[in-house]
Amino acid sequence: MANVQSAKDDSVVPPLSSPPDFALWSEQRVQQYEETLGLGSAPPLAVIRIHRIHVEAPVIEGTDDITLNRGIGHIAGTAHFGESGNVGIAGHRDGFFRGLKDIRVGDRIDVEQPDRVQTYIVDQLEIVSSGDVGVLRSAGNPTLTLVTCYPFYYIGRAPKRFIVHAALER
Repeated sequence: MANVQSAKDDSVVPPLSSPPDFALWSEQRVQQYEETLGLGSAPPLAVIRIHRIHVEAPVIEGTDDITLNRGIGHIAGTAHFGESGNVGIAGHRDGFFRGLKDIRVGDRIDVEQPDRVQTYIVDQLEIVSSGDVGVLRSAGNPTLTLVTCYPFYYIGRAPKRFIVHAALER
C-alpha cells in the first residue's frame, strides 16, 4: 500500500499510517497477506480508519480472495463513497476486521479518499445469518455497512455475519 500522494496528484489515496498490526491476525491470514504483496492490484478507493479500536485498512474494489487478503473490499452492487445509498464493505474477521470485535455504537469511522474525508457514526450492530443480504439494502441516505464473519474466533467457516451499520455524519 505504498501510495504516495503528491501536491500535484490528488487522485491517489493516502497511504496507511503504518504497516498492518498483525498482533490479532491468524497466522494463516498473515501468510496470505504476505503472499499477495507481490501481486498487482487495483489502487485503493479509500482508507478506512476506526481510531478507537485501531482498525486501518485500504478499501479495494471487489471481494475476491486476493482483494480480501490485501485489504477490505467494496461489495459489488452497493453505493460508492460520495453517493447516496449504502456502501457495503467486507473484510476477514481474522485479518483487517479483527478489531471490529470491540466496536461500539457511537464509534467514528473515517473514510479517507483522494479528495476528502467522510466520517460515519456507528448506529447499529447486529449478527445475522450468512445468507442475509438484506443488511446491504439502501435506505437512500449515505450509509456504510461493514460485514465480517462471526464468531470472531470460530474455527472453520463461520456460520454468521457481524454487521456494523453507520450513518454519514452531517
